[in-house]
Amino acid sequence: MKSKLLTQANGAKMHIVVLDPGEEAFSAIGEFAKREKISAASISAVGAFRRAKVGWFDFASKKYLPIEIDQQCEVLSVLGDIAVDDKGKPSVHVHAVLGVRDGSTRGGHLLEAIVNPTLELTITETPVQLRRTSRPELGIALIDLTK
Repeated sequence: MKSKLLTQANGAKMHIVVLDPGEEAFSAIGEFAKREKISAASISAVGAFRRAKVGWFDFASKKYLPIEIDQQCEVLSVLGDIAVDDKGKPSVHVHAVLGVRDGSTRGGHLLEAIVNPTLELTITETPVQLRRTSRPELGIALIDLTK
């Protein structure tokens, strides 16, 4: 992973993060957020994966149902955010739309992905902390604007 601070003004920062082949994308984003002590940010990215797993959230079971993409895929869209969780650590929430060889797509909550050949992320940090609070009745943690 390589990163560079592109801009900084009024407490806001824009980072570019470039992942290398073989890196696991979701954990790398989390590691970057932890290292930089990011408490609120938006994420976007382009690139490609050797394989990936996205999830579709099933409210009945309160679990992500995995969708495996066991082939090279293009990252058509990655959108997400970073907030602080109930334990005070950065919590990454990312959705992805991935294109496969026949032109079809798979999408959902990014669970894991192996980069090949690159993933280029823009992480735009804000000076205000966001809090992601566990919601047991839903089975997920959501940004809580009251905290």
